[in-house]
Amino acid sequence: MSPFAVVLVIGLGTYVIRLSFIGIVGARPVPEWAAAPLRYVAPAVLAALIAPAVMLNGGTLDLSPASNPRFLAAVLAGLAVWRLGNVIWAVIVGMGSLWLLQWLL
Repeated sequence: MSPFAVVLVIGLGTYVIRLSFIGIVGARPVPEWAAAPLRYVAPAVLAALIAPAVMLNGGTLDLSPASNPRFLAAVLAGLAVWRLGNVIWAVIVGMGSLWLLQWLL
């Protein structure tokens, strides 16, 4: 089987699985016991994607601002969004501090 055919079959299978879930459950209300944990899926996925990029340097845990400025920039961005309550400030403070720290180091 060619690689293109494999990708096509896998894509079609994924589409059918998702469509069947939406078709079966889409018109019904989700029970509260199932909806409550689903509220935490997006933050958990985001944290799982961001944490390794921020905390790992060369495959090892590195929380030192001297060798890993991404960690300090992420902490500053988190403090900015916590204090100011706006995600735009997290981007501004995080990227600004990251660029400044990379320039200084």
